[in-house]
Amino acid sequence: MRVLLAGATGAVGVPLLSALADAGHKVIAIIRDPAKRQLITNYGAIPVIADVLDREALLRAVDGQGADVVMHQATALRGAPRKLRPDDLTIALRGKGTENLLHAARVVGARRFVTQSLITGYGYCDHGERLLTEDDEFGRHVGTVADLVTDSSVATERQVFAADGIEGIALRYGMFYGKNAFSDMFADMMRKHAPVLPRGRTGVTSFIHVDDAASAAVAAMERGKAGEAYNIVDDEPMSWRDFLTTVARVHGTPRPVVTPQWMIRLAVPYLGCLLIDTKMRISHAKATRDLAWTPAYRNLHEGLAAHAG
Repeated sequence: MRVLLAGATGAVGVPLLSALADAGHKVIAIIRDPAKRQLITNYGAIPVIADVLDREALLRAVDGQGADVVMHQATALRGAPRKLRPDDLTIALRGKGTENLLHAARVVGARRFVTQSLITGYGYCDHGERLLTEDDEFGRHVGTVADLVTDSSVATERQVFAADGIEGIALRYGMFYGKNAFSDMFADMMRKHAPVLPRGRTGVTSFIHVDDAASAAVAAMERGKAGEAYNIVDDEPMSWRDFLTTVARVHGTPRPVVTPQWMIRLAVPYLGCLLIDTKMRISHAKATRDLAWTPAYRNLHEGLAAHAG
């Protein structure tokens, strides 16, 4: 298939370029920075220079191209500010960006659209010990700033599911780790200043290596059912305490310093919601059944060890 890919130079986008090429698909990659043309062509893809948030420029850039599928993997996680705001760039990419890419899908003749969602769309709260599935409520509000992130996942899913003539599929990814993802971001912070860990119990969540996220995207593009969402996570949920101490060990950074919860909430409110309040264990059984997909790395320990090697 011919794939129009947004977010091709991101943490998931780069391994996805490789996975699509290995599967025999042809990629037209939307990038903002012309300096990254060579990165795209190294994977046999065609670079198109455009900003996903600029609709008119985007449509001009893809005019004359043809594609079977549009894949939305565009985020701005590495440039996220300390305090989350309604005008956050990643939130805009999941709202306005999805809308613009749906217009682009019609310009290039694509009938299938795969979008990046997140498991945090289930809501930043304690979901208990059971495994959450795609049948559970998605879009639960808790009355904090984190609702902005929840709503952004709901926004991208609703748009692709409701689009006329488009087979919309949503991938509810766990927390990304691997090259240029959360694990590298936290390791960079740990090298610059003393890392912090909330006092007491931390939250629990499900993770996914960026290589496994890429393989799931290819599987969903090829075998996913229209109008369906799929949880894309590894086999073993992990506490943020274990995550941070494992990242410190693998990357050789100082171990996290225990800090009162109120200080974290005051300094970085969104991280407080994520690291302290949210406990969610996610099942990928549906993706395994429908997409014939399983993660290559069963847990974060395996994935980080492979990445470090």
